[in-house]
Amino acid sequence: MPTETFEFQVEARQLLQLMIHSVYSNKDVFLRELVSNASDALDKLRLAALRHDGLDADTSDLHIEIEADPDARTLTVRDNGIGMSYDEVGKLIGTIANSGTAEFLKELREAQDAAGAEGLIGQFGVGFYSGFMVADEMTLVTRRAGESSGTRWSSRGEGTYTLETVDDAPQGTAVTLHLKPADPENQLHDYTSTWTIKEIVKRYSDFITWPIRLVPGTKGEGEDTPEPETLNSMKALWARSRDEVSDDEYHELYKHVSHDWRDPLETIRLQAEGTFEYQALLFLPEHAPHDLFTRDFRRGLQLYVKRVLIMDDCEALLPPYLRFVKGVVDAQDLSLNVSREILQQDRHIRMIQRRLTKKVLASVKEMKAADSAKYATFWREFGAVVKEGLLGDPDNRDAILAVASFASTHSEDEPTTLQQYVERMKDGQDDIYYMTGESRQSIENSPHMEAFRARGVEVLLLTDPVDEVWVDAVGEFDGKRLRSVAKGEIDLDVQGDEQTEGEREKQAEEYAGLLGWMKEQLGEDVKDVRLSTRLTVSPACVVSDAHDLTPALENMYRAMGQEVPPTKRILELNPAHALVRGLNQAYQEREDRTELVETAELLHGLAVLAEGGQPKEPARFVKLVAERLERGLH
Repeated sequence: MPTETFEFQVEARQLLQLMIHSVYSNKDVFLRELVSNASDALDKLRLAALRHDGLDADTSDLHIEIEADPDARTLTVRDNGIGMSYDEVGKLIGTIANSGTAEFLKELREAQDAAGAEGLIGQFGVGFYSGFMVADEMTLVTRRAGESSGTRWSSRGEGTYTLETVDDAPQGTAVTLHLKPADPENQLHDYTSTWTIKEIVKRYSDFITWPIRLVPGTKGEGEDTPEPETLNSMKALWARSRDEVSDDEYHELYKHVSHDWRDPLETIRLQAEGTFEYQALLFLPEHAPHDLFTRDFRRGLQLYVKRVLIMDDCEALLPPYLRFVKGVVDAQDLSLNVSREILQQDRHIRMIQRRLTKKVLASVKEMKAADSAKYATFWREFGAVVKEGLLGDPDNRDAILAVASFASTHSEDEPTTLQQYVERMKDGQDDIYYMTGESRQSIENSPHMEAFRARGVEVLLLTDPVDEVWVDAVGEFDGKRLRSVAKGEIDLDVQGDEQTEGEREKQAEEYAGLLGWMKEQLGEDVKDVRLSTRLTVSPACVVSDAHDLTPALENMYRAMGQEVPPTKRILELNPAHALVRGLNQAYQEREDRTELVETAELLHGLAVLAEGGQPKEPARFVKLVAERLERGLH
């Protein structure tokens, strides 16, 4: 097949220019990326060989080679792993991480400093292209295991790349960088230097389980060819005692398994001995991945059996609400050819999942007690995900509630736990009050909050979508019922309401006619019309019945494709408001109430708008408001 030339996609060209005119201060990371890619290719080949007995591939000496040529100014990173086909090279290399490029560029532009920018390498699958930070040209030669012909890819990073089929390619992948001249002032080191290569591999890749061999340069005349030197220790960090491993080594393992390339927020070790032995090394990231809430998010831990990697993303080891946790589990008694289907039924795996889940939650609880700043970071990034467990993991519900914290009206800055809320409850208060909404500001400005604010009753401010659901599933905490301030009838007498029972009965009698008439006029839109005990400033608000779905929950179900019939809500009127008093007086005095029908309709529309909703007929509502304004000018 002749050599073909292709153009990079527009975003890919932008990314290449950023790499070439590097925004990264530490250019050494390119070698870490290429070695990591090579390690992944070896892992994939071993997995493929375990699962397909007939695979025509040599797995007798899987390894990574690094070869430097100071005279030609080239550096080659080579592996004898799974390799790529012609089509795979075009897809994986030619398009740069497929869907991640735009998001990568966006975050790269938003990065405040070089360290922040450096943390983005690898996260979006663009690690291969970091080679252009140090090279004028890159060449890749690869042959997929089991295939007879290979592929050569080449580019100078200037908008195009070439592809051609080659017949003599060895199994695996070799990436050759034609290096730029060394420039120490711009952190561009001499990457043909043996000392530099050794130092980078030791710092970033010492834990890689495959041998990384430095191939000696061309021997002089009459000299014996020296043996390749293995640069990494290949020691499994999870199998070594804590005092033998530095934090930096743990951090590099985390970066390798997560592709995050930032240091983790927390490292968690676990070792189980007895009838079923396993070791685990888990990491809590410092930042949530950009695709954490997408369907395509790849979750799961690396599963080893006796130091052999058998699955890269084993989802069965942790529940979905801990999908952000990264790390490795090394079990001693599983089969090497275990499948995902078998894992879902394996009692040992279920036992590991239970133990790891409890360990992660316990570690977060310890973090919360010992380091409030670190906990605040964790909860800000992952709290919304962890709260999913309140729905799907009833066995650990108490443990999740123990590590959860929520914004509340008690403090603008400091979140509260449910236990702290209960300890602050007023005398006679029986319920834990909360309100859900899109933002703290929208909740605080809601009419539903007026009586609680006036009486100094604390309210939890819940703004994550999952909050709409878990509060009903949990129901109570420490014997106290969780109650929405926007649902059902609210009785705050215990907080010092000065209105007597007799006064309430008299007021109810005074407004009975208006309430019944308005319910009849607005019957298509409301379930009931009643006087409110939660309003102090606004004339009206709409509330859901105690056991009805909220509008937000209805919308959430509809977004998931579930048909939910619309629920009528209750209109509450504030009898202390001049507009409501005037409406009641007009109702009692007038026989012709045609105009009052429009007033009732406007009052309901205002209540809907006040909670962030939309009147059923916005155009009619605007027309009625305009007419009333016009009338007021005469």
